[in-house]
Amino acid sequence: MPVCALNNMISVGLFTTAKLEEIDVIADEFEYAQIKAALNFGYLTRKLYVSFLERSGFPLVDVRNEVLDESFVEQCDLLHLNAFLYLPMRNDGKGNLLVAAADPMDERLQGILEIKFNTKIKLVAASDLDITWMVHKLRGEYYVKESVFSLMRKDPESSGLTTFTDAQLLFIFIAIGFALLLLTVNFVNSFIFFNLFFSFVFLFSIVFKLYIALKGSKYELVEVVTKEEVKAVKNDTLPVYTILLPVYKEDKLIRKLIWNLRSLDYPRGKLDVKLLIEEDDDKTLNAVRNLDFPANFETIVVPFHMPKTKPKACNYGLFFCKGIYLTIYDAEDVPDSDQLKKVVSLFRKLPKDYVVLQGALNYFNKNENLLTRMFTLEYSYWFDYMLPGLQSLDVPIPLGGTSNHFKLDKLKELGGWDPFNVTEDADLGVRVFEKRYKVGVVNSTTLEEANNEPFNWIRQRSRWIKGYMQTLLVHMRNPIRLVNKIGWRGFFGFNFFVGFTPITFLLYPVLLGFYIIYIIFDLQTVRVLFPDWVLYISIFNFVAGNTLMIYVNMLAVFKRRFYELILFALVNPFYWLMHSIAAYKGLWQLIYKPFYWEKTNHGLTKMSHSSSAAAAANANEVK
Repeated sequence: MPVCALNNMISVGLFTTAKLEEIDVIADEFEYAQIKAALNFGYLTRKLYVSFLERSGFPLVDVRNEVLDESFVEQCDLLHLNAFLYLPMRNDGKGNLLVAAADPMDERLQGILEIKFNTKIKLVAASDLDITWMVHKLRGEYYVKESVFSLMRKDPESSGLTTFTDAQLLFIFIAIGFALLLLTVNFVNSFIFFNLFFSFVFLFSIVFKLYIALKGSKYELVEVVTKEEVKAVKNDTLPVYTILLPVYKEDKLIRKLIWNLRSLDYPRGKLDVKLLIEEDDDKTLNAVRNLDFPANFETIVVPFHMPKTKPKACNYGLFFCKGIYLTIYDAEDVPDSDQLKKVVSLFRKLPKDYVVLQGALNYFNKNENLLTRMFTLEYSYWFDYMLPGLQSLDVPIPLGGTSNHFKLDKLKELGGWDPFNVTEDADLGVRVFEKRYKVGVVNSTTLEEANNEPFNWIRQRSRWIKGYMQTLLVHMRNPIRLVNKIGWRGFFGFNFFVGFTPITFLLYPVLLGFYIIYIIFDLQTVRVLFPDWVLYISIFNFVAGNTLMIYVNMLAVFKRRFYELILFALVNPFYWLMHSIAAYKGLWQLIYKPFYWEKTNHGLTKMSHSSSAAAAANANEVK
């Protein structure tokens, strides 16, 4: 076996032969350097390793501030640089090519590079994170451009780069012009017509959601993958599973993230975990560098390129994935420990046309304040009832932002995520359906941190609603083409669910405002616009709509036994006003800055990690 730093660590009693044998297996399977496998699969801390190198006479050079001859770097492929953690720097004037390496004792790497460059190689020690940062910055241009423009080039009809097509703008302005013409010709009757039309749209949208939720409730007691099936899974039959962790300035959550990953019941050597960090995110990179216990993920640095969005980072990460299956978690996520095994089991049971499984999302800090309680009610009915209902109707399912599990080869076939869409997974769910693949729902929960601050909540929700608008505009560019792809049932399901969701939020304060004006002000003008029969119909639609939404929220508590939240469903009409504020903000951003990614701040909850773990255990118990 060629000599490397790990062999020398064994000789001085800092490492064991058994660990090295495990690392060798991982390094061979993933085609990594041994030191990369050791650092990224939780066998070794960076602090211990750096201390060992310095005692062995290999002080670290700072490659981020070294003078580089980039002609040598250009001869190397990024995938190889990233896998073996080295960076050619320059000739030293003595006939040697200086190469920074995470393992300066790696004889195998030295031999490969001497053949490649046909010269003597002198390895010098450098931080693996600094090498990673430099090689992606210097050689990542092709890959990041592919991450941004690949979908647009291969399937321009599915790209959100163009927000409004000329045909859509023409339709919108004609519709507005026609409405203004009607109001000019006969203001009173036209106003009454529009009032009734929009109030019926509002009611119909909510009735449709109630219907979907009731369909989903039929699956309430069905356990798709049983605990016995999970226990029967043999670890040696499990495939490599990729986890993408896109983060931006989440340095405070790195320790919690590692803790959550360690709780997953999946063989360590089969987890291909990628921490996706933006090039300018020194805070998160330094948080990884300063860890005093082993990490179990590989750091991938995403080179700067607009748009600066999560889907662009995930697309970039796809080039480095090794798994058969892939999922995405956010930094604060607490997934069920058996979630990955459940997904593997379910994929093995389902027909081959199922290419993605969506896990349920819920919150570990549900009782922190009123906002987190309302958020929990919303997510409970969404993931426990709405998504199973959509699946039963065989219509497009807008995926959630995390815990969606893909067959990696099919995800690449679909073109990955749209980097210009700010709800990239909702859009991808529709594209899956367009390609005649299917989305399933797995009975497993990932707990997240519910937004506990109103302005932060509005930033997050405005992005989600803007993304729904983007998704509607993209897939409705050619309605006839969409019908041919997904059928009439899928067409109506998509429009009512994805299209009507932002529309109802936009209509809600307008309808509410009219009723308040009518009740408070006894104005003759208002009475002309609201004859008694119009008022009765409108009030019925508005009250019935709110009552049904309250009922749906109450329904949501039963599956998870969150009975203490049931009365908070009565606050839903006020919660909807927050949605409306977010919807108008999202509409404004759709027009003026459609690709802007509104950053949501995480780590604001006062709940401890132990509380999170207890909540996760409770959620797992009640399923």
